[in-house]
Amino acid sequence: MKPERDGRIAAPESRLIITRREVLAAAALGLAAGPVRPAWAAADGQLTWAIHVSLAPVWFEPAEASGIITPFMVFYALHDAMVKPMPGKALAPSLAESWTAGEDGRSYDFVLRQGAKFHNGDPVTAEDVKFSFERYRGTAHDLLQQRVASVETPDARHIRFQLKEPWPDFLLFYATMTGAGWIVPKKYVEKVGDEGFKKAPVGAGPYKFVSFNPGVELVLEAFDQYWRKPPSVKRLVFRVIGEESTRLAALKRGEVDIAYSIRGELAEDLQRTPGLSLKPAMVQGVFCIYFPDQWDPKSPWHDARVRRAASLAIDRKGTNDALTLGYSKVTGNPIVPDGYDFFWQPPPEAAEHDPEKAKKLLAEAGFKSGFDAGDFNCDSSYSNIAEAVVDNLAAVGIRTKLRPIERAAFIKGFSEKTYKNIIQAGPGAFGNAATRIEAHLVKGGVFSYGSYPDIDELYRQQAVELDRAKREAILHKIQQIMTERVIYAPIWQLAFINGTGPRVGESGFGKIALFPYTSPYEDITIKS
Repeated sequence: MKPERDGRIAAPESRLIITRREVLAAAALGLAAGPVRPAWAAADGQLTWAIHVSLAPVWFEPAEASGIITPFMVFYALHDAMVKPMPGKALAPSLAESWTAGEDGRSYDFVLRQGAKFHNGDPVTAEDVKFSFERYRGTAHDLLQQRVASVETPDARHIRFQLKEPWPDFLLFYATMTGAGWIVPKKYVEKVGDEGFKKAPVGAGPYKFVSFNPGVELVLEAFDQYWRKPPSVKRLVFRVIGEESTRLAALKRGEVDIAYSIRGELAEDLQRTPGLSLKPAMVQGVFCIYFPDQWDPKSPWHDARVRRAASLAIDRKGTNDALTLGYSKVTGNPIVPDGYDFFWQPPPEAAEHDPEKAKKLLAEAGFKSGFDAGDFNCDSSYSNIAEAVVDNLAAVGIRTKLRPIERAAFIKGFSEKTYKNIIQAGPGAFGNAATRIEAHLVKGGVFSYGSYPDIDELYRQQAVELDRAKREAILHKIQQIMTERVIYAPIWQLAFINGTGPRVGESGFGKIALFPYTSPYEDITIKS
């Protein structure tokens, strides 16, 4: 039996749509999200997470944000941003208590929150904000450097970003999809160096670093001077448990309180277990398969009929029912999630399952007996999805070899353009349709192995278009072209299936729209 859906998956009203009007309204209000906890209420107790991926030190470092959502699991605890997604707000004032955007779209002025501190006691200043931006070297670094003319710091609490030209998505790139707006202490980083910072990070978030044992666990402790409110839980332990069944067993035994990514029969077992709760969350991760060799005339994937055949082979409903209990959403859009601004809904045939039609298309393309398609590269934590797709492809004659790779190494290889044949991608970063297109479709995108000139030109047009309706039409056109050419074959928009134990009060699942992990951490509680 499936759990009740009411209240379990983020409702449509929590869509991550950010308009210019909303940006200005949020900036003017400058309100902190969430109720303030009395200062005398000391944090207490410990909660332990079973993490589904191996934690990497690079995820403690905002300057190296890689264009995926995983590092934000740590960022939301250890660090704080100028502006960030929070409950009920796609852009919530955080270290910046307010901001104003110039009417010409060429400047953004931020006012820092009075009294915000880093874990070492240093105040957060405008110099830290400028330093964090200038040292940023992660995804979209080149784009930010190309678009930002200067960063000015008139005094300790004021920062002005001057842009070279109007850029409607500046706040999204700065505040959500990159780490450029997540602030680190300049003096401390200069003292310990970049590698020293990864070994002992100091942030401005609700939890401070205690220890990290690579491949085993990360331990954090409440920072009672956090500006928004002191956390309720004294200590957080993120324990790496790569095997799904082992995560569930640890949850059942009470060794962990929250377990990420419990799927299929294990999820059904979890929901039958007294005291445990199933927590499915509709997230911004959109799974798809990518054909990086499609620009090579000698590759079978150069033929759109072959790519379309691969898409037709995928049994999305069957795999959804088996692995995510039917909670994932099949939209047919391979890289942009439903709920993002400028999302375009493809027609139903974009996610059609028809193996016989797939075989016919392969025959028309000269592959009547199918072909050997080489490696099927995937993030090992989602190899069960990949296994199902590999079987689907084999059923129509596309023979592949599954190659699961641990997440940090997988993302590194993906972004460095080292893979061939097939890549199972799972775009999950914050942003909107334009930010996804920038990373995954256009020339120079961090995960784009090639591009099409007409899409590149359309992307350039929308990037400076201030008329929302015109911009939406351009972005919809790009997504339509992407779908028609089958640049990617869609799988689904993921429902991230998790479990909580009996000690957990507020888990934080689903509080931030489309965010897969528990957050904000300062809101998480232990039952009394």
